[in-house]
Amino acid sequence: LDSQAAIPLLREAEEKGIPVVAFDSGVDSDIPVATASTDNVAAAALAADKMAELIGGSGQVAVVAHDQTSRTGIDRRDGFTERMAEAHPDVEIVTVQYGDGDQLKSTEVAKSILQANPDLAGIFGTNEGSAIGVVNGVRELGTEGVVVIGYDSGAAQKEAVRDGTMAGAITQNPVGIGYETVKAAVAASKGESVESNIDTGFYWYDASNIDDAEIAAVLY
Repeated sequence: LDSQAAIPLLREAEEKGIPVVAFDSGVDSDIPVATASTDNVAAAALAADKMAELIGGSGQVAVVAHDQTSRTGIDRRDGFTERMAEAHPDVEIVTVQYGDGDQLKSTEVAKSILQANPDLAGIFGTNEGSAIGVVNGVRELGTEGVVVIGYDSGAAQKEAVRDGTMAGAITQNPVGIGYETVKAAVAASKGESVESNIDTGFYWYDASNIDDAEIAAVLY
């Protein structure tokens, strides 16, 4: 949740000669010999491209992000906003707000955004809790015509994709993350060299492919 909070523990491991392999969110340190993770900047950029396509290339959109301190929170926010600015100049991001990844808080944040921006065309939720909060906000207000894009999965988010409340979402490759982490840890424990940044990939899913074998295998 905080990309710097683990640094004292990493230093302790380094002093004891224990190689560290990071996964998923990563840390702001060069102590880990490898980090197995999604390229969250690229994944969120794909979300921006999908959003722009689905709203017709112009309009107002908002972001409900999970935090300002984790590596994933920062990268997904910036990946989305920077891609939109450089590739889709007719799309205006009217606000970025934070719900701490908590679906109840994110619901209230989303409702506030929707009420303050009656012309809003779309909202991007940067993790499961954020995305479910956006979906709940749209449902509770009875808002129609707003394109919702999420990140991650979970039962509620998959249901929202299937019933059309959510246009689609980005999923990481959690099986691949776990596999590559163990593989790197074993190699590092043997003193073998490992790739410092292991890109574990990501996918876009929507109602058209959510049940495809390749997609279903990485959803939860």
